[in-house]
Amino acid sequence: MINQQLIDPRSIVIIGGSNNIGKPGGKIVKNCIDGNYKGELRIVNPKEQHVQGIISYANVTDIPDTDLAILAIPAKYCLETVTVLAKQKNTKAFIIISAGFGETNETGGHIEKEIVDIITSVNGCLIGPNCIGVLNKNYKGVFTTPIPEFNSEGCDLISGSGATAVFIMEAGMLLGVQFANVYSIGNGAQTGVEDVLEYMDIHYNPNIDAPIKLLYLETIKNPQKLLKHAASLINKGVKIAAIKAGSTTEGSRAATSHTGAIASSDMTVRALFKKAGIVYCSSREELLSVASIFKYKKLNGKNIAIITHAGGSAVMLTDVLSKGGLQIPTIEGEDAKKLETYLHPGSSVHNPIDFLATGTAEQLGIIIDYCEHKFESIDAMVVVFGSPGLFDVKNVYDVLSVKLDVCSKPIFPVLPSVINARKEIETFLSKGNINFPDEVVLGKALCEVYKTSAPSSNHIELPKIDTKKIRAIINQANDGYLTPEDTALVIDASGIPRSKEIIENSIESLLSNITQIPFPIVMKVVGPLHKSDAQGVILNVNTIEEVTKNFDSLMGIKDATGVMVQPMLSGLELFVGVKKEPGFNHTILCGLGGIFIEILNDVAAGLSPISDIEAQKMIRSLKGYQLLQGSRGKDGINEPQFIEIIQRLSALVEAAPEIIEMDINPLIGTKDTITAVDVRIKIEKTKA
Repeated sequence: MINQQLIDPRSIVIIGGSNNIGKPGGKIVKNCIDGNYKGELRIVNPKEQHVQGIISYANVTDIPDTDLAILAIPAKYCLETVTVLAKQKNTKAFIIISAGFGETNETGGHIEKEIVDIITSVNGCLIGPNCIGVLNKNYKGVFTTPIPEFNSEGCDLISGSGATAVFIMEAGMLLGVQFANVYSIGNGAQTGVEDVLEYMDIHYNPNIDAPIKLLYLETIKNPQKLLKHAASLINKGVKIAAIKAGSTTEGSRAATSHTGAIASSDMTVRALFKKAGIVYCSSREELLSVASIFKYKKLNGKNIAIITHAGGSAVMLTDVLSKGGLQIPTIEGEDAKKLETYLHPGSSVHNPIDFLATGTAEQLGIIIDYCEHKFESIDAMVVVFGSPGLFDVKNVYDVLSVKLDVCSKPIFPVLPSVINARKEIETFLSKGNINFPDEVVLGKALCEVYKTSAPSSNHIELPKIDTKKIRAIINQANDGYLTPEDTALVIDASGIPRSKEIIENSIESLLSNITQIPFPIVMKVVGPLHKSDAQGVILNVNTIEEVTKNFDSLMGIKDATGVMVQPMLSGLELFVGVKKEPGFNHTILCGLGGIFIEILNDVAAGLSPISDIEAQKMIRSLKGYQLLQGSRGKDGINEPQFIEIIQRLSALVEAAPEIIEMDINPLIGTKDTITAVDVRIKIEKTKA
């Protein structure tokens, strides 16, 4: 929906423009004037003849045709004003600052929809309502400050919250982060974050467009559009980081499966970001730290040298980097000994490299040179250097600034003394550098950037499954959980190995078929949602007498409809599952199974369709992956088969999108094979 009239309007009318710059309408006028807008600026305000030196029209019907209208008037007047502009004044772009629409009540929502319909009918573009506006090189169409100086090498910011956009700009400017285009989309009634990203992708020119995109999302209305255009931009060399707020689902419903209990909106969003290659951020601080990392040279390895004169900061940074998967390798050998001779007595070069509070600029330069040229195992450096206020650190920061330019390995400067070294930091930033004032925030952000892979391939080949048979079962089934019999047929048609089983509701039928399964066996109640909680699972049954006794016990459980008998398998318990969030592709989960899934919550998630590489990364990201490999004399599992099962699950939900929840828990894994033991599948045809 983004159009040229929004990007580069030849004329702008500000409805509600005012001489009072304490009001939104007045501040927008001032920002446009101060921003040296080159086109024709018009004002509509019936109470003023001139607004900040510009002639003011009494009524919108009096103005000439205008490309862009910015509305800063009460919501109740907006529909009529938009109608006149769209139908009579050839206006094709609108920014509605005003609040009081869909975010307020149902009546406001109806008005919002009518406005969208009017603007869409003339092929127009709407930003808002309930936003701060738009900033770009052509005009400053916002009512807020600060107004960052436009820099095409900076960051584009697209935010669902106007206030958050302001906070991000304020904090970013203090760090040295620069900005290009800023879009506050507010309610996103017509144009959402995904639509702005689509425009940026389609029109991307690496010579003039910002190489970094920062997103703050409160809703994702079109996940597939976001995925498509984020991945496309990243494949073109752009870097994207995003915050998704409001991802928790606590108290939203009672979970009826292990997957339902564990899967969350946040997990699905993370899976989407991972598939697109977007760096996931949890806060404004982290978002700006990631943006700052993007501006420095790329980290191509996981070995970090920490160079500091502050031992405590080095310890905290070491902890967060190690927990996040990066490494602080020990530095030793002849070169390390040689480096030590250049430093004050008591310094340590083993990593962290601590050259004490009395360390000099010359010593810092030597340390960096050794890390760059001598210590081949080092991939990047973090330099932590503040000031106790006893001496000028300008020469230290000057050396650091030079090394940032000449070194091939990335260097990340942590300059925490924002008061004691304020002037020196300002000089450092004026050279185009960026500061990380907090080493822990930097460490977390650095780990997120490092572990974020390139976008997944668009061409994913899934295993062949019996789609025709699966569709026949789904088509005839009712909403809710499939019967055990239909579940078994679906699993078989998907090519997922499963344990042999017998399901009966009479002891006579069970005893007549029990010889099909050798002892020892497992007996499970059929019916209750959580068998273990209902004491509906009995292990190591070895005789016919035990079968008879246990059958009566299991059928006595509330809601029991039958008893399932399976062979007693041994191996590592695994889990795979499926969750369908509205608007998103299915989220596929994997992890350790049995009761440990709820205790350990060690689960990885991916968004279907899932490639073999994605499935492998999911498995290897598990904290318990060492168990899957084999440990302490115990065999691991057949990892290639586990990867294949995840992919077959992905193929299943692609064939049957009606599946909204699914558990296979446990799968029993050995070094030779993986077997599904307990499966539940829930469908809902109205959501497919």
